[in-house]
Amino acid sequence: MSHEEYHRQHRVGWLRAAVLGANDGIVSTASLIIGVASANSGHNAILVAGTAGLVAGAISMAAGEYVSVCSQADTEKSDLLQEQESLEQNYEGEVFELAEIYQQRGLEAELSEQVARQLMAHDALAAHSRDEIGISEISAAQPISAAISSALSFTLGAMLPLLTAYLYQGGNLPIVVAVLSLVFLAMLGAVSAVLSGAKILTGVARVTFWGTLAMAVTAIVGLVFDVAV
Repeated sequence: MSHEEYHRQHRVGWLRAAVLGANDGIVSTASLIIGVASANSGHNAILVAGTAGLVAGAISMAAGEYVSVCSQADTEKSDLLQEQESLEQNYEGEVFELAEIYQQRGLEAELSEQVARQLMAHDALAAHSRDEIGISEISAAQPISAAISSALSFTLGAMLPLLTAYLYQGGNLPIVVAVLSLVFLAMLGAVSAVLSGAKILTGVARVTFWGTLAMAVTAIVGLVFDVAV
C-alpha cells in the first residue's frame, strides 16, 4: 500500500521572504502615512511620503534579503569546502563520524557504519552536507529568489495603504488607513497561516498585534510634531 504525505518545507525560502516583505510593506507604509497625516500634512505631502516609502522600502528589502542570504550562502560554501577537504584527507574518519550521527538517531553501530558507507559511496559530500552540517537542496540559500520575492511582496503590500490614501481624501485619514491596513494584515496572516499549515487565528493575531503597535507609535510621533505642511 502506497502512502504519500504532503509537506510544506519546500515553501520555506520564498514564503518567509514573501510574508516578511508584504508585512513590512503594509506596516511601514501605513505607519509612515499615518505619521505624516497625523502631523496635519497636506494630501500631496502624504502621497509623496508614502510613495517614497514604497520605493525605498522595496529596494531596501531586496538589498537586505540579498546581502543576508548571500552571507548564509557564503557560510554554507565555506562549510562544504572544509568538509570536502576532510573527506579527501581522512575518508575513514568521516565514515565513522557519519556513523556516530546515525547511532545517535537510533541505529545500531554495525548498521550505522553500513549506512554511512553506502551513502558516502553514492555521494559522500551530499551525505555529510545533509546529515552532519544540515544543508539540503530545500534549505540551501537562494539570494536572488529571496531578494526578488521580498521586493515584489513589499511593493504589493505597500500599495494597499498607499492606494487607500490616494483614493480617500476625506477627514480622519489616519483612522481609515489604520483600519484598512489591519484588515490587510489580517488577510496576510490568514493566507500565510494556510500556506504554512499553522492556525489561522495565530497567524492573524501575530501580524495585527505588531502592525497595531507600529501604527499607534507613528501616530503619536505625528501628533507630537503637529505642523501643517
